[in-house]
Amino acid sequence: MGRNLKNIYINEAGEGLKYRPVTGGSGKTNYPPRSNRIQHGKWIESQFDLAWKEAEKSCKDKLAVSASAREGVYLQVKGKAGYDLLTRSLENTSQGIRLANIQTDSDNVISATIFIPNKKHDFFIKKIEKYVGKESGTDVIGTVESIQAAMLEAFWIGNKEAIPQEDKNIWCEVWLRYELKEDVSKVKNEFFSLCKSLDIKTKTQHILFPERIVVGVNANGRQLTELLGYSSRIAEYRKMSVLTSFFIEMKGADQRAWSDDLAKRISTKNMTDTSVCLLDTGVNNGHPLLEKLLKDTDRQTIDLSKGPEDKDGHGTNMAGIAAFFTLEDKLESMNVFEAYHFLESVKMMDRPDDNPEELYGELTAEAISLAEIENPDTNRVICMAITANTNIDKDGRPSSWSGALDAIISEAEEEAVEKAKKLMLVSAGNTTLEELKETGNYKDAVENHSVEDPGQAWNAITVGAYTELDQIDNPLYKGFEPLAECGDISPYTSSSLTWNHKKWPIKPEILFEGGNVAYSKTDDFYTEAEDLSLLTTSNQHLMRRPFDIISMTSSAVAQASWMAAEIWSKYPDLWPETVRALMIHSADWTKEMKRSISSSAKFSKNDYRRLLRICGYGVPNIDKAMWSAENSVNLIVEDELQPFVKKESGSVTCNEMHIHTLPWPKELLLDCENANVKMRVTLSYYIEPGPGEIGWKDKYRYPSCGLSFDVNNPIEDRENFIKRISKEMREDENEKGEVKNDSSRWTLGVNNRNVGSIHSDIWEGTASQLSESNLIIVYPKSGWWKSRTNLKKYNSFIRYSLIVSIEAPEIDVDLYTAIQTEIKNKTLTKTTITAL
Repeated sequence: MGRNLKNIYINEAGEGLKYRPVTGGSGKTNYPPRSNRIQHGKWIESQFDLAWKEAEKSCKDKLAVSASAREGVYLQVKGKAGYDLLTRSLENTSQGIRLANIQTDSDNVISATIFIPNKKHDFFIKKIEKYVGKESGTDVIGTVESIQAAMLEAFWIGNKEAIPQEDKNIWCEVWLRYELKEDVSKVKNEFFSLCKSLDIKTKTQHILFPERIVVGVNANGRQLTELLGYSSRIAEYRKMSVLTSFFIEMKGADQRAWSDDLAKRISTKNMTDTSVCLLDTGVNNGHPLLEKLLKDTDRQTIDLSKGPEDKDGHGTNMAGIAAFFTLEDKLESMNVFEAYHFLESVKMMDRPDDNPEELYGELTAEAISLAEIENPDTNRVICMAITANTNIDKDGRPSSWSGALDAIISEAEEEAVEKAKKLMLVSAGNTTLEELKETGNYKDAVENHSVEDPGQAWNAITVGAYTELDQIDNPLYKGFEPLAECGDISPYTSSSLTWNHKKWPIKPEILFEGGNVAYSKTDDFYTEAEDLSLLTTSNQHLMRRPFDIISMTSSAVAQASWMAAEIWSKYPDLWPETVRALMIHSADWTKEMKRSISSSAKFSKNDYRRLLRICGYGVPNIDKAMWSAENSVNLIVEDELQPFVKKESGSVTCNEMHIHTLPWPKELLLDCENANVKMRVTLSYYIEPGPGEIGWKDKYRYPSCGLSFDVNNPIEDRENFIKRISKEMREDENEKGEVKNDSSRWTLGVNNRNVGSIHSDIWEGTASQLSESNLIIVYPKSGWWKSRTNLKKYNSFIRYSLIVSIEAPEIDVDLYTAIQTEIKNKTLTKTTITAL
């Protein structure tokens, strides 16, 4: 189901509590029922005959002009929506019948594209006859809903809108089938000869996988269809990623032409009052791609004698990513680029090493203040890629710089209504090429390179790097290969494995694209490469070089800032704590990240702890953060509580917790019984750092107050849940409630998630189990507000954002509407639902 429904915002006063769920699921096959095998078999046979004739006609048309037409037909076999298709039985290698590809569309219809040699027509007919002649049993024909001649769309993997038009050429990947015993060079050269005869340009390079050769062609939709008529080896078409070197290696005039074309397509008519504020080396906003997004008045500098211009280039590089996320696809597109957020720049230095790090906290505060004075009412995403790798303990303890960031972000002295809306993102810092060479294993280097100062700040989102860049096209790098696997952590990222995991926050929290490293095994040499970096804007645009490259955690934090600004542009009334929560809430790990931690399908809590300390919560998904779907719903709660109170005796004790009733559609969930569902809970809040560095080695002395959450177990009612969490709710102090907390049901578990000031965890179980787990408690933990009574902060309030999502990926059910109905019909509590 598509994600196009607004997230649900619940405005409900809570009381306070905590959370613990269940597991379940089934891996059984799901084949469609067929009440009349004879009737179904005849229907499939008629479909097969029609499809064969149509596909055969295409071959004969090609034979009329060429002797090299394929000797067989491509057919697309589709299953019934919501049911399995027995795809493995569609292939028979001994008969030359091959599976080209298998896809699942948005309606949950599985389709398989197959190639059948001309002489094997009767082989498939016999399968149908065998199915009709059997009285029972599962057969491939019983899972087939329709058969048709395979057209171009059947071979295109990915977004169908990316299929080239009849007369518009783009670079595409062609995945060719070959037998392991065949000569790969011969297969490739035969295909290249075919392309040459059809006037189709090709790339000489290829990627080899078992039974697949991937080559590049520059073709339009008509030419791709023609190839299908001549070749029996085509398995897939995909849009080729345009590599950065394609633009970087252009002559200056050509670069400017591409840049000017995109500049004409930038629209600011839907611009919101949301910005990405870059604290860096300045930005040259005369660049044609930036001039509409960064006004002169929005460029500031700490040192007025130096001016706001970017002499180093790093700030302008950052601006290109913060504005466009990825530049290549925007340049290739012919569509209007809608800019929803603008840019601000505060120049902190000419070069990153201009100022001693002991001044960085002050410089950062001054830089942010300059931006706030110029645009006081802006939703501001602050992006900083400046870090220090010296004078830091590398154990996660706060520094003066990170402490200053926490104070700036929390604005603890300001009233809630007066708080400037700002979210801060900082880069995790970079593992160097020298460290990679010293260790000889980039994973070891990353694990030993601690997140750099001020990345340990509790309130900031610290951004590490992963990579999907694994193609090197530039001939200058012949003999080099990408160091990291596509989807795995970038060799440039850093981790918090060296920190005390019981005390300090999970850092980095999220990962974005940080590029890859080119490695020559022959020379044992590591280097950057254009194709393994991101394309961005250059500060040399006046010299007719508008493009440059960027990588490492700098590009990653710029991409993260873009995403935060996009969310805030769509939902401008959200607290920054909520935008932060949505980003972490939407994140997940790639299979490559998990595989590098453990080969076991079942992770232990220790495995997850290690994964968190290297990858954080994974890679955020902007669609999941911004939108809900019928079977995947995000609920948002924003609230505040008073964690402590001073009693008449003079002692300071805990004051309150909040309990929220989740608007689960109980009857609907019970009807779904054992269907797998997933619930994720994310709690986000800002702490006030302890004044001065006294006691910062203690996690309870650094934060003003901590919060945590819990959910009632399926067999635990409200009364027992409250008693389990709070002694104050028990008539007898020894009474603990009748149900014990079950932390094993959580993916990460209490010990892994309850550090820092953002906590996220996932529970998977059955729908019926979740229907009973509908109470969530947010409760306080100790901090210096409670212990340092002389500072008189014991009556302070702390606000929090709570994101709770429910997903039912296996079932076609409208949870979204049912939840809205539950909220609207609620009469016992003062709850309102508003459109974000």
